[in-house]
Amino acid sequence: MKPTIAPFPAARFRRARSSSSVRALVREHTLTVDDLIWPVFVRDGEGVEEPVGSMPGVMRRSVDRVAQAAVEAQALGIPAICLFPYTNAALKTEDCAEAWSPDNLSNRAIRAIKAAAPDIAVMTDVALDPYNINGHDGYVVGGEIINDETVEALVKMTLAQAEAGADIIGPSDMMDGRIGAMRQALEASGHRNVMILSYAAKYASAFYGPFRDAVGASGALTGDKKTYQMDPGNSNEALRLIERDLTEGADMVMIKPGMPYLDICRRVKDTFGAPTYAYQVSGEYAMIQAAAQNGWIDGEKVMLESLLAFKRAGCDGILTYFAPQVARILNA
Repeated sequence: MKPTIAPFPAARFRRARSSSSVRALVREHTLTVDDLIWPVFVRDGEGVEEPVGSMPGVMRRSVDRVAQAAVEAQALGIPAICLFPYTNAALKTEDCAEAWSPDNLSNRAIRAIKAAAPDIAVMTDVALDPYNINGHDGYVVGGEIINDETVEALVKMTLAQAEAGADIIGPSDMMDGRIGAMRQALEASGHRNVMILSYAAKYASAFYGPFRDAVGASGALTGDKKTYQMDPGNSNEALRLIERDLTEGADMVMIKPGMPYLDICRRVKDTFGAPTYAYQVSGEYAMIQAAAQNGWIDGEKVMLESLLAFKRAGCDGILTYFAPQVARILNA
């Protein structure tokens, strides 16, 4: 689109900025509660809310408290909540069998949320790292993260979550071929309406550090994840991955991290037009919170501006730890 612009003074762009009401009339992008997905960490115990030190304001919650959080989110109008387990170290093994146990933390939390807040969508995480003694998203054999055997395990994990009542499966593992395998298994098992929100372009980023603390994966991780997560220098590769996952049956796609990769969000939306999401990851959240707590920025204004940037870049929604806080502001 090439805009037609009259010469000055016929065209004065400041006219459209002259008041809050006029600015609202011409605003191109708007953030709403409907855009939010709230990531929540679940741990064992009962009545537990445990602060995550590197993520001010974020808690690890026991299943009963996660259900309470879902009730709160539903009342605020947040459409979806996403679960990440903080697994007991004793349950982390090389075969990662806890990942598809019907009674693991995530699956118990799904059932509890569905009982307490049936109108909120439950999204899950599909990757082996919370259950892997090596801290990797896939099986490790001879120092290599192997692909095909990992995909078989991820399919079992997917089906267990679908059986528990998950609405949206979120594969974050970055193994090749996993979307097609998951979609085929979901169809064959009668879970035809379970959606897949694929972490299709997940970068090997340094912005994930606080998250790994939150799920207890930092100490377990050996090496790095660069053989399966994307190189931060690549952009065209992201489009190839998005196209592959859409052709294999992903309903929605995600870019992770968020703000450092807004160019990828824009390219993906413009190229495919598919429902596109971004994850405002733990490092992004922690930086805003730390700067706000030190008085260096206005935390509330930066929070809202950062989320609006995702909408401007073409995202249909954002996973953000700010979700409840933002929802209260927008609802007010």
